[in-house]
Amino acid sequence: MPHCFSSQGSVIFMNASGVTEFTFLGLPHSRPIQLLLFVLVSACYVAILLSNLLIVMTVCVDSRLLQSPIYFFLANLSIIDTALGSVAIPKMAADLISCGRTIPFAGCMTQLFFLHFLGGSEMFLLTLMAYDRYVAICHPLTYTTTMNRLRCVKLLTSCWVGGLVHSATQTILIVRLPFCGPNELDNFFCDVQQVIKLACADTYVTEILMVANSGLLSLVCFIILLVSYGVILATLKGHFKEGGRKALSTCSSHLTVVCFIFVPCLFVYLVPFSSSSVDKMASTFYTVVTPALNPIVYALRNQEMKEAMGRLKNKCFFSCSSVKGEKA
Repeated sequence: MPHCFSSQGSVIFMNASGVTEFTFLGLPHSRPIQLLLFVLVSACYVAILLSNLLIVMTVCVDSRLLQSPIYFFLANLSIIDTALGSVAIPKMAADLISCGRTIPFAGCMTQLFFLHFLGGSEMFLLTLMAYDRYVAICHPLTYTTTMNRLRCVKLLTSCWVGGLVHSATQTILIVRLPFCGPNELDNFFCDVQQVIKLACADTYVTEILMVANSGLLSLVCFIILLVSYGVILATLKGHFKEGGRKALSTCSSHLTVVCFIFVPCLFVYLVPFSSSSVDKMASTFYTVVTPALNPIVYALRNQEMKEAMGRLKNKCFFSCSSVKGEKA
């Protein structure tokens, strides 16, 4: 059975400024395992694209959902998940099928920037969605005026800006580090934690800043989310009629997505001084699996979304039937 081999010790490609590319050690050498992983990764990517784009299309086509702040935010969450899955997965799939193991320095920095730009924006957006649910359930009389479309757009813009600032800060800190070898990353893609460890300089201060930037950001957002949903559940206690059950179902879906996203991030970024296989699995789960699971959770556990998808299906069916009738 053929194998894909890499040279021992991994050659370090250098110019005047240092390392010009990195080598991934997380990819297996066995060709059958590579092909199996390629199928799995490709399946996840197809699921990410189809499921998230379906949610975006459903919300955009259905005027009732589009006017609702929570579904407006949900469509933007799906856009982020689609982009997040597209940062590392295509490169990973290409490496698995072609036995590639390297990425240019600029490509690695680009991966880092967009992973944290989209990841940070997603964390802020999930916090915003929790605030939306809090206002809707705890202050229903003022919900329409509080979460009007203009304010929703402003809040959403602040999420994207927050993610941009978060990512730009990290990228600037990393790019300024000297890299003179080694250039091996024990992962499938470029991750902040492991790239910093390859710098040929004292990175203690940089790692502390990364804890403050990524780890504490994840922790603070996670605590805010838990407190928000705790208040919501306390408000719903004893009111489990039809409206209460609907709100509880929506909140439970949000909490599930929150756990999918924040728990792996806390594993990886809260204490970035250690590197283990658990960190690698957590970062891979967050990058590859979570963007595919989010729309499944929302679609399967949200009756209103399922009904809207049914209306979209019927609309497409009738449109196709009318087109065929005109041709006949």
